[in-house]
Amino acid sequence: MSNDKQFVKEITPQGEDFSRWYIDVIKKADLMSYSPVRGCIVFKPDGYEIWENIQRELDSKFKETGHRNAYFPLFIPESFFQKEKEHVEGFNPELPWVTEAGGEKLEERLAIRPTSETMIGHMYSEWINSYRDLPLLINQWANVVRWEKRTLPFLRTTEFLWQEGHTAHEDEQDARRETMQMLEVYRQFAEDFLAIPVIVGQKTPSEKFAGAIDTFSIEAMMKDGKAVQAGTSHYLGTNFAVAFDIKFLDRENQHQFAHTTSWGVSTRLIGALIMVHGDDRGLALPPKVAPTQVIMIPIGPPKTREQVIGRVDELYAELKKAGVRVKVDDRADQSPGWKFNEYEMRGVPIRVELGPRDMENGQVVLVSRVSGEKKIVQQADFVQEVQNLLAEIHQQMYDKAKQFRDEHYIAVDSIEEFKTFLETKRGFALAGWCGSNACEEHVKQETGATSRNIPFTPSETKSTCLVCGEAAKHTVVFGRSY
Repeated sequence: MSNDKQFVKEITPQGEDFSRWYIDVIKKADLMSYSPVRGCIVFKPDGYEIWENIQRELDSKFKETGHRNAYFPLFIPESFFQKEKEHVEGFNPELPWVTEAGGEKLEERLAIRPTSETMIGHMYSEWINSYRDLPLLINQWANVVRWEKRTLPFLRTTEFLWQEGHTAHEDEQDARRETMQMLEVYRQFAEDFLAIPVIVGQKTPSEKFAGAIDTFSIEAMMKDGKAVQAGTSHYLGTNFAVAFDIKFLDRENQHQFAHTTSWGVSTRLIGALIMVHGDDRGLALPPKVAPTQVIMIPIGPPKTREQVIGRVDELYAELKKAGVRVKVDDRADQSPGWKFNEYEMRGVPIRVELGPRDMENGQVVLVSRVSGEKKIVQQADFVQEVQNLLAEIHQQMYDKAKQFRDEHYIAVDSIEEFKTFLETKRGFALAGWCGSNACEEHVKQETGATSRNIPFTPSETKSTCLVCGEAAKHTVVFGRSY
């Protein structure tokens, strides 16, 4: 039997091999399968439901801020990429091309969408004629393809799913307001929905999006100390408007170029969820994003089984009515202990146990995936107690992740100090940077770490560059990343 078809019997401890732990968890939790195409994965139902919950929550936030969904073609003419030089140079190494179709060679190569600025820029040039057409606030849920050399399920794959917002505005002020508004939407979503603390800031020029004036990001720390860029928002200025002739008649009847933005998150958030919250027992999913928030397991001998299951079904119906995502496992061919371990490994936030004695006492047992604590509650208070515990678990997961990040996030004054930190511990370093590309590149060559962003609210401001010792223009977060 091939390794892919074998059920993972054990989960490698994080401290032994974090990468192996990650693969073990996603396979044992049945989130995905490898596809026959290199670097591509198949999202299995549990994995895809996590994405659906992410999508549903973000989509509602986008619509609350005035955005509407549209869909643009997967194939993009090569000539479109030539219109914005910096953009095509940034993506060219990752672009897959279609050169033949229907048995004939195409007159113009078609790129398979790596991002949609060029296609959307072309369409906006047709749609926008007057200031009355602005702002134009569009979001797209789609798949994109980037031919990655090194892949890792969810975090970096050849094809992945995402959303990309693209907006056009009358002036810089309005476009920059949009850029920051969507960055804040991402921050709130990461912390309030995914229970992931993030560092919010601006990318350095070398790390910004190809073709952007400014790029802003939220950065999350994984349990191995590495960073995942969990969301980005870009102010594109008039770069794409000039390239694609996105003009409008302003309020003085003069032609102006629109100011545009783009912003997005992807299925790499699933990988971040796993790496931020998981432990040696497997997944640990925040309640708001978990496909199953509560698993109910009836307990007891065969003679009481029917009565217990009957009461479980009644309590199940109460939770469903209250909007809780709940399932019942009443299979007789698996022991309660096996089920406890199985759903703990799958990261279900709450386990509910109900047996004959609980029936007699009018109570039920709640068990938290995060703390492992058992709580006996009255059946009359069951729904409210479950909802309270779900809220508690979210806060505990956020606090735990933030504590880990804070313990692995230090300030350094020199590259030697940073190197010692990475050799003895793991995590992020806050350091001064003079602003030169040479010093930034030196950090990368010496440590394997890159600038994550220039945080808006650093814990302290550094005065000298960690490489050259000259006056620092910025205080920057450095870290190794996925």
